[in-house]
Amino acid sequence: MLPMSNLSPSPGTPMAASPLTRACLEIDEYAAGLGWDKPARLFALVDTARLKKQEPRLASQLGLDQDDAGKSSLTPIEQDEVPKGTPLDKFLGTIAWPATVVGCALTVERLMLPPSAEASVPEGLNDKQLSKWVAGHPERQEVRLTVAVLRDGSRESAVRLREKDSSTEVLTGAGLVPGLAEALAATFS
Repeated sequence: MLPMSNLSPSPGTPMAASPLTRACLEIDEYAAGLGWDKPARLFALVDTARLKKQEPRLASQLGLDQDDAGKSSLTPIEQDEVPKGTPLDKFLGTIAWPATVVGCALTVERLMLPPSAEASVPEGLNDKQLSKWVAGHPERQEVRLTVAVLRDGSRESAVRLREKDSSTEVLTGAGLVPGLAEALAATFS
């Protein structure tokens, strides 16, 4: 396990947002700081107060303020790198979390098309052909998806367009990336 560097709330993080939304936006901001064209990154989400109590050294390394121990918040902890060449769905099928992990998150870059382009997708393409077709489409958008889920079923997503690479332009919502949220939730089954 690799602790994520200490993150201050990003300028685009709403103060009234839920702890899951804040964690999702913190991870998005962290990934943004690393730049584009990066591999997928997986994070464990742990209860900050519990982390401070059970792992004070790690909490100190992460720069967590000891004065807000009663605050309900989540701390993202980056995991080992996602293996290159392994399909994401297969990789996620191998994950099992200890009870101390209350949630998890993943950030991944993808190409997306607007809904208007879906009608023009050629029929009968396999996954590789479809990826090539999307990559050559003039309306494609490069996006970074950050999806977070909790054991209790709560979900949050953040979507950042490469062409609008600013924390004030990040879209958030629980249902933006339902397939990836389902795959992450299955890691707790």
